[in-house]
Amino acid sequence: MSNNLRTVLVSVLSMLVLIFWQIYFVKKEAPAPVAPQQNVQKLEGHDFLAAKDNTSQGEESKGARVIFQNGAITGSINLVGAKIDDLTLLRYQKTVQEDSEDVVLLSPVHTKEVYYAEFGWLSGDRNVKLPDNKTVWSADKHELKPNDKVKLTWKNVDGLRFVITITMDENYMFTIEQSVSGKQGFDLKPYAALSRGKHGNGESQMLIHEGGVGVFENKLQEVTFDDLNDKKLYKFSDANNGWFGFSDKYWLTAIIPEKSGLSARFIEYTSGQEQRYQADGVMDGQSLDGEANGVRFRFFAGAKELKLLDEYEQKYNIKLFDRAVDFGVLYFITKPIFLALNFFHSLVGNFGVAIILLTVFIKLLLFPLAYKGFKGMNRLKDLQPEMARLKKVCGDDNVKLQKAMVELYKKEKVNPVSGCLPLLLQMPVFFALYKVLYVTLEMRHAEFYGWINDLSALDPTNIFTLFGLIPWSPPSFLHIGVLPIVMSLTLFLQQGLNPQPTDPTQAKVMKLLPLIFLFMFASFPSGLVLYWSWSNILSIIQQILIKRITK
Repeated sequence: MSNNLRTVLVSVLSMLVLIFWQIYFVKKEAPAPVAPQQNVQKLEGHDFLAAKDNTSQGEESKGARVIFQNGAITGSINLVGAKIDDLTLLRYQKTVQEDSEDVVLLSPVHTKEVYYAEFGWLSGDRNVKLPDNKTVWSADKHELKPNDKVKLTWKNVDGLRFVITITMDENYMFTIEQSVSGKQGFDLKPYAALSRGKHGNGESQMLIHEGGVGVFENKLQEVTFDDLNDKKLYKFSDANNGWFGFSDKYWLTAIIPEKSGLSARFIEYTSGQEQRYQADGVMDGQSLDGEANGVRFRFFAGAKELKLLDEYEQKYNIKLFDRAVDFGVLYFITKPIFLALNFFHSLVGNFGVAIILLTVFIKLLLFPLAYKGFKGMNRLKDLQPEMARLKKVCGDDNVKLQKAMVELYKKEKVNPVSGCLPLLLQMPVFFALYKVLYVTLEMRHAEFYGWINDLSALDPTNIFTLFGLIPWSPPSFLHIGVLPIVMSLTLFLQQGLNPQPTDPTQAKVMKLLPLIFLFMFASFPSGLVLYWSWSNILSIIQQILIKRITK
């Protein structure tokens, strides 16, 4: 391998490593907070922190609940405070075990993982009695069915009648309608809030964002939990067709206002001795008065199923709702790859087989370039004796050697970097597939065959325990499964078909690559290792075929 080619390879691979590091590991700088305007100051001036969870466990339990259930979720609405604080996902379990419990998304106050949605009103008049967390609402029914509605009502001492009407669809979307009737002349502004405890994986700084998320003025904004700890206030002047909420790896809660003119923020606050996170928003730019003050929010609480998010985006004109799935900066590659995987899955019913078919499709798509690249590599292999002779003739004169190499390439019509092109084109696909396997809900707990019961997790087998025969737990860096071993062997076989470096030191380093990759890929999702192993096997077959064709 020539010095030119080595230089190009080192430069390209270094650049790819830097890009990969920047994309997946470097913490994103949060946008500078905009100075709060009057409406946000008023929001903060009301000390609006979901009423600070100031209900006692006894007060919370004394009220009745409105239960709800459809094919996707089950739970209840707490009539003390009119909070949606009990929601379980029926389609998803916590682990791959058959007896695993369903995933619980929302939990009441005084539970370990408190998480709830609340809807209410603010007023500039301190004398107006407003419903709060201690308010006990009346419901016109105690069971909410899909596409049905329940009406919650409460009347204050001034005769104001507050109404919250809640509708649920067949999946994860609630519609919340708020209205007030009675005495005129009060300045009322409806709000929506999400409050949660400090739980979750906290992976905002690694491969995926977890924390506050929203779309304001057609731009996606992500606010990490660390930024909430810094108590920064974010002002968004226009939320028309936008949304805001909290994103976990696979789950999402989001408030979607129907009208424009919303001020939203993400904050941290203290409830008792516990730290809480809150995303809240208040309608501004209008004075709500009398019967005409109705406002509507939509509330999403569920799994980030991409197909369903796309459907909601189209149905309700929700801007960039699919970006709740953290596809990253390679969105334009990552989402199409996921859609292709989903298509193959619809044909075969197994995501592992879908990955294999996707790999074949990519190889066929890149075959013309691969043919050209492998042909160039074989020509370089044929030129190795002449390159060795030139190196011997030129000795330590690198300038003379480089000039001689360039003349040789021109004479033989060989491009020394042609073999790099297939690799360069595969790297974005590799990174995008890594992201797909890591963040998409559809890949969670996706089985393949045999011992692979979760393509989004690492290979559960380990050679250092003799695949379970030795009862001990080695350190994580010694977790080497079957698939990484297969990947390493295929890489070793592939190296045997490539031109070997003329430099003995470089040749030794290249021989160590399969071993290095073995330990590196051992911690990757098994679906990604499956892709890379199968890609190596197809590359070996391609090289053998191309070698026969070019003879």
